[in-house]
Amino acid sequence: MVADALRGLAAAHPSLRVDVEGRTVVRADAPVAGKVALVSGGGSGHEPLHAGFVGFGMLDAAAPGEVFTSPTPDQILAATLAVAGEAGAVHIVKNYTGDVMNFKMAAELADDEDVQVEQVVVDDDVAVVDSTFTAGRRGTGGTLFVEKIAGAMAEDGAPLAAVAEVAREVNERTRSFGVALSPSTVPAAGRPTFELAEGEMELGIGIHGEPGRERVKAGTAREIVDASLSAIDADMPLRGEELLVLVNGMGGTPLIEQYIAAGAVSDWLSDHSARAVRTLVGPFVTSLEMAGCMVSVCRITPELLQFWDAPVETSSLRWGR
Repeated sequence: MVADALRGLAAAHPSLRVDVEGRTVVRADAPVAGKVALVSGGGSGHEPLHAGFVGFGMLDAAAPGEVFTSPTPDQILAATLAVAGEAGAVHIVKNYTGDVMNFKMAAELADDEDVQVEQVVVDDDVAVVDSTFTAGRRGTGGTLFVEKIAGAMAEDGAPLAAVAEVAREVNERTRSFGVALSPSTVPAAGRPTFELAEGEMELGIGIHGEPGRERVKAGTAREIVDASLSAIDADMPLRGEELLVLVNGMGGTPLIEQYIAAGAVSDWLSDHSARAVRTLVGPFVTSLEMAGCMVSVCRITPELLQFWDAPVETSSLRWGR
């Protein structure tokens, strides 16, 4: 499935360098002289994360693993060596045990090739502390904020330490919470990753179908948003803050419903003396065909907002060029 999808990605976006056998996706002009390279990856099934964010102003390369399975250290190393020069590379890693371990091994192998790598672990999910695949909080929708803002800073010529530092800052300022209305099915398994009874929803779901906080009666968009933002607010108070907001469809939710949720987010923030300065709506960090919604917010600063607004040109996110 992943190989066929990569062939399709290559056919649709011939400017990308897609290695179907080696399972890497690289921006056309890489390596860019003097530029810090951004490399990410993870299990497939979350498209457009990560391969859809390879391009100007964001990632230099991505390593897609099998569905819901970490890429191998050799994959990650190949992606890193394809894009990294003397300026080094930042690995942006969602906090899942396999991803963290394999990216760490790849960074050690890159060091043997005289490529300096800084690793940034994204752990934005507030729903649970430990889960099926994770020690600590999971990396979810906020990964997009980290990749976009750090990518813009790297494009601007910032050095390795500064790019890694801003990536960590964005992660620290970001929180996410997801709700599932239906499960997803891993093709190789042929059965849903979990079961939901008719009229139920899972609060605090992970992007692989991991359990959340609790299972409750299905609610309205406003009730879903209230549960999500209340959980985020309890962990990172939002009152008085200016925010980046991502209203993220999980893969099986129509865009019209995502906009209904976006309106509910705007109202909730207004009622709590907070304000979204930028809102992105759409299926950007998905879980195959799962129906549901994830809300991610980042407490933005003027400097970080400049990097967010900076031009980006990838297959799945583009503005300003």
